[in-house]
Amino acid sequence: MVAGDVEIRDVGPRDGLQVESPVPVQARVDLVRALVAAGLRHVEVAAFVSPKAVPAMAGASEVLESLGNLDGVVLSALVPNARGARDAVAAGAQELTATLSASAQYAQRNVRMSVAESLAALEQVVAIGADRGVPTDAVVSCSFGSPYEGEIAAGDVAGVVERCREVGADRVTLADTTGMATPRGIGEVLDAVGTDVGLHLHETRGTGLVCAYEGLRRGVRRFDCSVGGLGGSPFAEGAAGNLATEGLVNLLDDLGVDTGIDLTALVAVAGDLEDLVGHELPSPVARSGPRVAAGSPAG
Repeated sequence: MVAGDVEIRDVGPRDGLQVESPVPVQARVDLVRALVAAGLRHVEVAAFVSPKAVPAMAGASEVLESLGNLDGVVLSALVPNARGARDAVAAGAQELTATLSASAQYAQRNVRMSVAESLAALEQVVAIGADRGVPTDAVVSCSFGSPYEGEIAAGDVAGVVERCREVGADRVTLADTTGMATPRGIGEVLDAVGTDVGLHLHETRGTGLVCAYEGLRRGVRRFDCSVGGLGGSPFAEGAAGNLATEGLVNLLDDLGVDTGIDLTALVAVAGDLEDLVGHELPSPVARSGPRVAAGSPAG
């Protein structure tokens, strides 16, 4: 059913921790290193945003500089504008992620810009990254519905995706910012935009994993997940945690897809993260363990 490689970008150190009480830079560095040791090869590690707006992301440059170059690993950074892009590439980011929205009202509330203004900012980010050989992934928020406008027409999402590509974005990821996606909605949007996109899914209504499966079934091969299922937007009321990395890996293991990720080690990382943030994680696999424990006899 699933052919070809599946790429998982763990966004826990950024999207997962951004809604938590701030944790020390070294603890964030240690989390990234633990994810890499478990087999992750693509991690979003920081956000170059105002520490007044998102206190948990203060010290972004220190995180990247402490990590340095990890062999075979892409370290991503979220940037909201040209200044953030310049700071991120100077600190050693190997990928920039820049968000804009398919929902005009969400764009105004999140970054206080229109969709057109966000596209202009994206173009600047792309140019700065390209000048240093750093690719940009445009992450389109509210691709499957807006908390302020309800349903977003698939054609409108396709229009934003097309503009992202026109301004030079190397990749595009569709984000279900407040967990409004359903398999039906996933299918309608993919019919409009194609499957050369990533999916960034949330479990607000418990549909993240089934939506990921629908994406897989239709040919999507890039997914954003967060260890432990942590995360959510501090600017979107009701946004719950991300699709848990260990939940998707558990599913892919059962489908026979080799991700190169050690699920047992990843669950252990989630356990340590629970201690770090001081509360239970929402991930069912983190609580219950893999469907089949490593070394369990068959039959």
